[in-house]
Parts: sequence; structure tokens; C-alpha cells
Amino acid sequence: MSISKTIPTPPLTAVATVLTLLLLSVSPAMQAQAIPSDPKAPNTQTTCVVTQSDFANWFESAPPTLNGVVKPADSLNFPDQPNCSFYRWSEQMFLWITSPAPPTYCGGGSRVFDSSAFFDVSPPDPNTGQRTFIPHTCSPLGGLNRFLLVRDSKVGPHGLPVIIDKRGRMLDVEPAPLGPSGKPMILNEAGKAVEIESLRLKEGKAIFMDKTGTAIQRARPMLRTRFNRTGTVQQFAAVDRRLIFLDLFGNVIETEEGQANTGAVLMSQTNSLVYYVSIVNDVFAYFLTGVRGGQITPTANQFPTTPADLAQITAFASTHNVTFPDPNALAVELKSSWVEASTLPNPGDYVTTMATIPTYAQSATQWTPNGQKRVKLALVGLHVVGSTGTNASPNGPGHPEMIWATFEHIGNTPLDTYTYNQAPNSTAKTVPRDTSGTWLFSKTSANEPFNCMLMAEQGGNIVAVTTQPPCPPGGFTPSNTVRRKAWGAATGVSPNPIDGSDAVSNTEVILINNSVRGMMPAGDVRNNYYLAGATWTILGAAPSATNQVGTSMLGGSTMETYFQGSDNTGAGGRFNCFSCHISSPNTFGRATTDVSHIFGSLSPLTFPALRVRLTVLQRVGLLHQVRLTATNSVTGAPVAGAQVTVTDPDSGEVRVSRTTAADGTVTLKYRQCMVVDPELKPPRHVVPCDGSAKAAVLGEASFTAP
Repeated sequence: MSISKTIPTPPLTAVATVLTLLLLSVSPAMQAQAIPSDPKAPNTQTTCVVTQSDFANWFESAPPTLNGVVKPADSLNFPDQPNCSFYRWSEQMFLWITSPAPPTYCGGGSRVFDSSAFFDVSPPDPNTGQRTFIPHTCSPLGGLNRFLLVRDSKVGPHGLPVIIDKRGRMLDVEPAPLGPSGKPMILNEAGKAVEIESLRLKEGKAIFMDKTGTAIQRARPMLRTRFNRTGTVQQFAAVDRRLIFLDLFGNVIETEEGQANTGAVLMSQTNSLVYYVSIVNDVFAYFLTGVRGGQITPTANQFPTTPADLAQITAFASTHNVTFPDPNALAVELKSSWVEASTLPNPGDYVTTMATIPTYAQSATQWTPNGQKRVKLALVGLHVVGSTGTNASPNGPGHPEMIWATFEHIGNTPLDTYTYNQAPNSTAKTVPRDTSGTWLFSKTSANEPFNCMLMAEQGGNIVAVTTQPPCPPGGFTPSNTVRRKAWGAATGVSPNPIDGSDAVSNTEVILINNSVRGMMPAGDVRNNYYLAGATWTILGAAPSATNQVGTSMLGGSTMETYFQGSDNTGAGGRFNCFSCHISSPNTFGRATTDVSHIFGSLSPLTFPALRVRLTVLQRVGLLHQVRLTATNSVTGAPVAGAQVTVTDPDSGEVRVSRTTAADGTVTLKYRQCMVVDPELKPPRHVVPCDGSAKAAVLGEASFTAP
């Protein structure tokens, strides 16, 4: 597999000649479906392009250079003009996040999302559901402690896993309560809880058996949810590993193709499992921490959008000796998907990171965790989510619901059939699905069925699931994936009020992709990713079925694999980011922090204490020489840049002040301290000096200097 592309020049002389985007091929004769190079918007006032001068200004240095550092979009001063300013914001934010980290990010190194300005978010604790921030060190290549998991259980609007039934409804899934023997329980016809010994399906009916082998009559689930109980089902496992979902009345719910399970596990055609991690930036982390501690009073419980909001966050961070390198990015949340780079024939065509992943003992029936390993991972999918203001207005409205943008690697999956407007006359052209070529998540020339779940995580293990026709039998094998709604619009359905048709909306997204990638330097790895779409709400309102706009039927091939519906029309499922990421309106009618599924479960930053260790190197008369080592008391990692000061306890005179090096050490030379007290004989006494060390985020530690 290799990546090839054609970049015409000059890139913006005509929209129709912008870019023949990225072709994925195993040989010159086998090329996969390309993004069209000739889109033409019907209204020239709505063309989605980035001018050459604006594009150059995205970069730290002009002209744009290969793998050059891109600045984040100025989210505080966001122009807020639909639709194209939202797509421009998305593109710039992606290029920033995946840029090599500049020196302002704690000395630079790796990429921006790996830098010390970002935090990984832990998986929820199995007992409490709480998540924690995992800080990145100043040297991510050597100190990033990232652990990724395989489960991508789709969490719905109420924080529960969800499924889609054959009527296209999204239903919450609540696990069955366990009885004294650790087996699931169900209510019998008398309303009494009974432990289930076994379960099987017969003619579409669920037959539950108790420990005596007697059928449990009129079995009904024990739903505990406080939400709409008719929109909640309970999950049970049959003897053949098939999962059964019962509604409030005990009816078996038939699920959409590929939707017969939760906790989906996805495997690439190169036999790598897909791993997931959520990441947030410094503004997000300190905003949450300040809100939880009462140091920050957010605007009506929403993500920051105004200068006053940002001022509170930066002031709070400064009390912990933290200065944000890019505060105007506002709050940013990322969800990413990865495969093992070693399984790819072309790992150099991917953004990569180092991480720890679980290993499994593999059998014919299940894979059981048996350890872990540190590997290089390759990025295959990314959701870029961030809050914005409205031209720095003190009153908003801004977008506290955040803009939700999705990026895909060009080699992930074929695109299902879609229509766009073609140059020169903006006539509609339909592009049929083309599965020829080589794909990471689909076999060459694959046919229906697509997007069938074959394995899932259950209790920490990976198991093959029982499927129903037309899906193939479950197993520990790759499946065939297609992106149903290629650019976030169902066939024949306009995804937003600005565009009159799906073709117009598709054209806008194709145009912005061509525009940006037409100006990117050849060979830049970021060229191998494209914007699938972005969605938001009108005037930052709390999301509903009617106010989500942009590409409002948006999903990723690696993160919403099984939530795209069974076809490319609205009938197959009209789901979007805001189908799950909802919130009640605040006092201004806008979205609250509830739109983020991780915000409510994240514990605030703890600011772990700085640990210092002192070694005496030399004492000559009144002159002392010592070596101080500063480390993070939680991770044990060396702390670079800590300000170390030795002062006289009597006069307060600073004897020496220096900062620790990259290895956390600093050598200090100072004159011995003394205390003069006329009441004592002799009046002058040699005493230890006072010492202090201060480091960003880690706070301050004191020590005694001999």
C-alpha cells in the first residue's frame, strides 16, 4: 500500500483544478476511490476555499513548509459565519493538533497533541465511573504514559451504551442486575426477581430458564434507569453467545444490521485491533478544575466562549504557575483511533505516537488479557471538538455546544454513493461506491453486507459475537466497512438550512478539502487525512433534532462504525454527533458542559507535589556545592525548568537561583547561611539555608540547604 497524489499549480487559480486528492494504491494499476478534483458550488458566494494569504498565515513561518508548525484557529475571535468558516476552523485545528510541537510547548518535540499542553483522559474506573487527567511530560518521546484500550462502546445521551433497532430508534442499554450467585436476574410473572440459569431464542421469543430448569413465565427486565423507560432495553446473553435485548414489556428488540452488541471491537485488514484514547487541552483541564473547585464561575454552566470566560481560566492557571501557549484555542477535546503501525505496509504515511496497549492470550472462543506492550501506533481517525466565541463578543452567543469535526485517513474505507456539483456548470454528478483498490478496513472489491460487528469486549475479554444474516458469522477477523454518508449528508436529504440539497453540502466539504490540501507542501503526512465534515447548532443552542446543522449526519468509520445505518439514506438511520451529545438548555438557551461525555466524570487536576532530593558535592570553608534533583512525585519523571532558589533565613537574601535541566538536575553553589543573635554567645551561628523549588503544574516544594 502506498500513497500518491497530484497537486496542480497554481492551487487556487480555479476551483475545478484544485487537487486530485490522495490515491491509495497497492500498485500503480490498483488505485482506490479518490476525492473529486472538480467540485463547483452553485453559488459563487458560498465557495468553501482558503485564500493563499490566509493559509500562509496559519503557519508559524511563511511560506508554508513541509511538516511546518500550524497555529490554532483563533476560537475566541471566531467569525461564526456558516457554513464555510466552520469548515475552515476544523481544517486549521486539525493541522495545529497534528503539527510538530514548537519550542513554546515545553521545548517542543513530538506533535502538539502529545505535548505538555494536552492531557490524556483515562478510561472510566470500573467501580466508580470516574476518569482522571493523565498529564503529558515535557519530553513526550520519553515520558508519555499513554494506555489505550480496544473497546469503543457507543455511549448515548444518558451515559449508557446504545443500540439501534430496526425501526431506526436509538435505545439505551442497561445491564441486568446480578443475583446472589452472580448470575443476571429478571422479573417473573409475579414480579419477583429470579436468577437466570440459561437463555435461548425460539421463534423470535426469549425463553429464560431458572436454576431448576423451569421456564420463567412472562419474564420482564428489571429496569432501574431514571430516564425514559420505554426508550431503554436490558441486555442478556443467550447460550450461543447471542445478545438479547428486552424492552420494558419483555419483548425482544430486533436490532439494525451490525447492531446486535455493545462494546464493539474493530480489527483492520492488516489484523490490528483498533485502539482508542480521548485527549483534552490545557484550557479544558483548568476550566474543569477551576469550576469544580469554585475558583471559576462559568457563563451559565457552559464551555468558555467569551473573553471574560477565558480570563478566569488563565488567571486560575497562573495561580499554579501555568501559562497557556495558545489560550485562544479555548476548550478542545479529541477522540482518536489507532492501529499498530508495525502491521502497516506504509507506516510513514500516518501520524504516529508511542503507547502501551493490552496483549491477549488467544483461543478459539475468546481472547483474554495477559499483559501489555509498548508499541508505535498509527492514527486512523480523529474527532476534533472545540468551543468558539463570536468575534470575541462579551455576550456570545458563540458555540458552547462546540464544533464537532471528523477526520479520516484516506486509506480507511470506501465511500458509499454520494452526489456533488461538478464544474463547470455546477451540474449534479453521482459518484458510485467503489470498493476496488486496497483499504485498511475493507477487502478489495467487497460487497454488502458492510459494517457488521463480529467481536466485542465483555468483562475485559474479547469474544466473537453471534450475528444474524446477512452478516457473516462472528469471529476474530476483520470485517468490511464503508462510510455510508460520505460527507455527512444522506442521499436526497439536505443536512442544514443553508444548503438546498445534499449535493450542495457535499460540494462545500469537498471544496475545503481540495483547497487546503492543494496548498499543503508535498510529502507532508497531514495530506493523508481528509475532513469528513463538521457539525454544530444554530446560535450555540442546546442540541435538538431540528437545530443541528453543518454536515448533520456525521460519523467516522472507526468510531461510529456500527451507527451509520444499513444504507445511505435517511431511512437507514439519521444519526449525528448530537444524537448522543445532548444537553438541556441553560438560561440563555445554549448548550451546557453536558454535551461532553467526559466532562461530568472527570476528576479535577490534583497538582501533585514536587519531589526534590539533595546531594552535597563539596564543602570548602563557607562555600557549598550541592546537586538538586527534581522529580514528579506521581510518575517519578524528571522535572525540567523548575526554578530552584536558596535564600538566607535571616535576611531573606537570595544566595543562588537557577532552573533544572532536562534531566531534572541543577548544581548550586552558594555561601553558607548564618544567623546573628546578640542574645547568644557567640552571636553568629552557621545555620542551613532555606530552599524552594517551583514547577508549572506540580507546584512548590521546600528543602533545607546545608
